[in-house]
Amino acid sequence: MPNIRARLLAVLVVLCGFLTVAGTPTATAATVPDSLSFDGTPLTVSGGRFVDAGGREVVLRGYNVSGETKLAENKGLPFASVADARKSAAALRALGGGNSVRFLLSWAYAEPVRGQVDTAYLAAATDQMRAFLDAGIRVYPDFHQDLYSRYLFDPDSWYTGDGAPQWAVDLGNYPDESCGICFLWGQNITQNGAVKAAQYDFWHNAHGLQDSFLAMAQQTMAYIRQNLTTEQFAGVLGFDPYNEPYAGTYDSGQTSRTWERDLLWPFYVKFRARMDAAGWQDKPAFVEPNLFWNGNVSKEEGGLLDAGTLGSRYVFNTHFYDQKAISGILMWGKAADGQYVTDFGTVRDRASAARTAAIVSEFGHPLSGTVSDKAPTVLKAMYQALDSRVKGASWWTTPTASGPVLSGSQWQWDIYHGRHHELMNGNPDKVLTAGDAWNDEDLSAVRLDDTGKVTLRQDARLLDRIYPSATSGTTLAFTYEDRSRDGSTTLTWNPVPSSLPNVAQLVGSGQYGLLVWRSNGGSAPTELHLPASFPTASTTVVSDLGTVYAPPAYTSATKIAAAPEPGGTGSRRLLLITADSGTVHYALVANGAANPSASLLAAARSELSTWVAQKIG
Repeated sequence: MPNIRARLLAVLVVLCGFLTVAGTPTATAATVPDSLSFDGTPLTVSGGRFVDAGGREVVLRGYNVSGETKLAENKGLPFASVADARKSAAALRALGGGNSVRFLLSWAYAEPVRGQVDTAYLAAATDQMRAFLDAGIRVYPDFHQDLYSRYLFDPDSWYTGDGAPQWAVDLGNYPDESCGICFLWGQNITQNGAVKAAQYDFWHNAHGLQDSFLAMAQQTMAYIRQNLTTEQFAGVLGFDPYNEPYAGTYDSGQTSRTWERDLLWPFYVKFRARMDAAGWQDKPAFVEPNLFWNGNVSKEEGGLLDAGTLGSRYVFNTHFYDQKAISGILMWGKAADGQYVTDFGTVRDRASAARTAAIVSEFGHPLSGTVSDKAPTVLKAMYQALDSRVKGASWWTTPTASGPVLSGSQWQWDIYHGRHHELMNGNPDKVLTAGDAWNDEDLSAVRLDDTGKVTLRQDARLLDRIYPSATSGTTLAFTYEDRSRDGSTTLTWNPVPSSLPNVAQLVGSGQYGLLVWRSNGGSAPTELHLPASFPTASTTVVSDLGTVYAPPAYTSATKIAAAPEPGGTGSRRLLLITADSGTVHYALVANGAANPSASLLAAARSELSTWVAQKIG
């Protein structure tokens, strides 16, 4: 990140006065390796998009870091050490193509004693967060909870939770937990009496629980703000106040929608005020609706419908898992082209109505077990739906229906997958090592091999994708054909149509991405992430800006160029420079042709120009 201190000195930071912080940041921050002049500026929400200081529309892609925070083995931290955090950050950028992470924090470890924030925990968490920021990866922290708290569960229970500290559970005198006949851990949310009662108490501020949480959150945010440099804090996107909120039990006459209106939204307003008091006034709250708002089995009305215009102070933040596919019963086959475009289209529409940006902060599918065979197609269909609201078979004929490219964070990125040593609910006779070591989940995209190297567990073609990380203008249409595999089968859901024979010949059997955008006169270039499968020396670009095979190194005078991404990890980006405003531009990026001829490039460019004129105007 460039040194932006001069632009930010005028911002007055309001910090709560009740937290004494040690370890003031150094006066001068190191610039993130490989940064260019337009990198690293703070993001804001404007016009329903994430926007950087250059007015570019930014798309966030990455992972949750990580479910390890749910466990006790590393005391509520995502990593055992800062060194592991650095290793993970470098791999996430280089192998996973991510430019952002949702960084999990634990209330239980932040406030183990009521009214006493553990600054040692906050210091360790901030150090690990800094490892990602210094790698050029943007961060939005999340106070995570599932099933309210691990302290609700007995040592011999089949399940566990995370979130609230033991003192918060002790105040409730909750009944002995039991889920009855439950096949999935999530059923505890609506079937376990102890979990339901504890959730209910939190939302009704019984015993002052919510007040305590908000005070702890303010102190946490103040600590992070004080212990990051100005440049590092610029990479912090905002804060996710509370993971997967649910009422527990509705009051008589109450509905999911009125619960959101009367209890959930007021909580977010209070959290927003705490952000302001902690010096986060220029960063949005990433607010989640009712957990079951957009479920495809458990579905309840909501989506913060009565919150009015969210605007620049909030981001519409939701999750999506295919409950039918995970059930193993309600969806027998695999996911297909366009499987989730309607579900993700609902997210786009809700954010648009609220006049704010959207992010799908969790999505994923089990990678082992009886339904793991669906994972390659389910994840491909989810990424496809993030890219566009049009299925592949229809994209070339109706590209203008694509909608904005959605930001998203896959669950999850846990380098300790399969190497845990977790005493479930503190029980020394139940030591969990397999999978994610939490309620039989197995969703981590990575693991460490026997040499300690971070290794992908999913197809790199699926995870490391072309996406428009920063668009100098407004995205009109985008698609990416990753050609990821389901076993030995190559999944091609968006072939180039026969009406564009030269484009089809250029793409061949390789991967390709196509971005169409309208310029806004900004001086910073449009950027697309280049996956490792697109070596600079064998990448082809066909654009109205020109045609290039093996894009040259970036200069401010080069219209189509390649450059490293910030962070020094070796990841790369394509930079497209436009100085005009209101003009429609396009860029096809492909890796299927070896040294294509000038005549083929020219013919493909002619076809694409005609197609853009006809389909987009």
